[in-house]
Amino acid sequence: MSCIFCKIIDGEIPCSKVYEDDLVLAFNDINPVAPYHILVIPKKHYESIIDIPENEMEIVGHIHNVINKIANKKGFNETGFRIINNCGDDGGQEVKHVHYHILAGKKLPMYEAEKK
Repeated sequence: MSCIFCKIIDGEIPCSKVYEDDLVLAFNDINPVAPYHILVIPKKHYESIIDIPENEMEIVGHIHNVINKIANKKGFNETGFRIINNCGDDGGQEVKHVHYHILAGKKLPMYEAEKK
């Protein structure tokens, strides 16, 4: 059985697309925690960032370039945004497919670790 993100990529589950190219898909999160809450996922399935082979790590750079494009297009490049990649159970990863959260559109609280 494929994961929910693979089903979104395959068109089996609809999404609100923000960006798409041959390598990645970006769409609005269905449970947003900020005015802008966009997920950016590679079209190739990797369970987590740990599972991306060294010779395929250019996908991470591509994802970051796409995040910059989205920030510029949506206009939150000037005010700022947060990028989150949860990895594994202890890291809070709920969907076992590499994905990056872009959060923007309001002042985001600092995490406890950032306050120290």
